Amino acid sequence: MSERDTDETLDPVAETLLALVAERGAGKSICPSEAARAFAEPRRKKSDPSDLWRRYLPAVRQQALHLARQGRLDILHRGKRLDPHKPVKGVVRLTVPGWAPEAPARRSRAEDDDAEEAEV
Repeated sequence: MSERDTDETLDPVAETLLALVAERGAGKSICPSEAARAFAEPRRKKSDPSDLWRRYLPAVRQQALHLARQGRLDILHRGKRLDPHKPVKGVVRLTVPGWAPEAPARRSRAEDDDAEEAEV
């Protein structure tokens, strides 16, 4: 048991995320919606809508960000690892930490304009 496990009880959504990325293994990733579906299905009641999993998607994204900040999983965008301390936007995938390359630093519009002028 690691020190992390004794200090903090994991949220059930976080446990689901860690189990799914571990099951998938290095070099492969999961979609946040896949985790939301896996979390929602055992909790489904007959009266629930078919898209019950959508209710859990914000919690999945929040827990994924929390786990990424702890270094327990990586958030990928277009196959590159994102910095979890910066805003995460767009379509993402989740994976075990450490195998994906770093995403290049984002440049500002002014830096892009300067780069274009330098190329001319």
